[in-house]
Amino acid sequence: MKDYLDFEQPIIELQSKLDALTRTTQASGVEVDFEGEAEQIRKKIEETRKAIYSKLTPWQRIQLARHPRRPYTLDYIETAFDEFSELHGDRLYSDDRAVVSGFAKIGEERVMVMGTQKGRDTKENVLRNFGCAHPEGYRKALRLMKLANKFGLPIITIIDTAGAFPGIGAEERHIAEAIAVNLKEMMTLEVPIIAVVIGEGGSGGALGIGVADRVLILENAYYSVISP
Repeated sequence: MKDYLDFEQPIIELQSKLDALTRTTQASGVEVDFEGEAEQIRKKIEETRKAIYSKLTPWQRIQLARHPRRPYTLDYIETAFDEFSELHGDRLYSDDRAVVSGFAKIGEERVMVMGTQKGRDTKENVLRNFGCAHPEGYRKALRLMKLANKFGLPIITIIDTAGAFPGIGAEERHIAEAIAVNLKEMMTLEVPIIAVVIGEGGSGGALGIGVADRVLILENAYYSVISP
């Protein structure tokens, strides 16, 4: 699977030239100064990147929200949080790996952090169900939100999903009810909640962990009533 989008092709071609120039310099064993040429390519890459990203169409922004190299929930947890301790299971059916959640620290503040997690390859996407949560994922999230409320911990939710899983099993286990209960219960929690849309914010699948005191959205992400 390629890790760039079609409209990024000019940037990729320039980067390939820069990489080839670097390899040639290292492999030649001769001290030849290509720094001037390399600097010109770097400048051209930056100019091309600015030109492309300053004129994005709505669909290209959707593509960026789904970019294969975009950071996912666990990337943010690893980078921004300390002492993350993942908790599992909804205590009713199973553990949904499309939702990751647990205790963590951000700065000196202890929090409960949770979010929808996609995969980087086919194997991980199957494990994470492509970031589309089952009913047990939303019930796990609510169980841990109530736990955070009990101990007075702020809640941070990280949203990146095309939507809740629409399969037969999810319907049999009442996914609409699970999301509806989350909407109701999140409005009654006494601790502060911050929701951050880092990529895709698709429909009820996003709302199931998205009722918050503050809702933030990153650049080139989307929040929509239905996945485009």
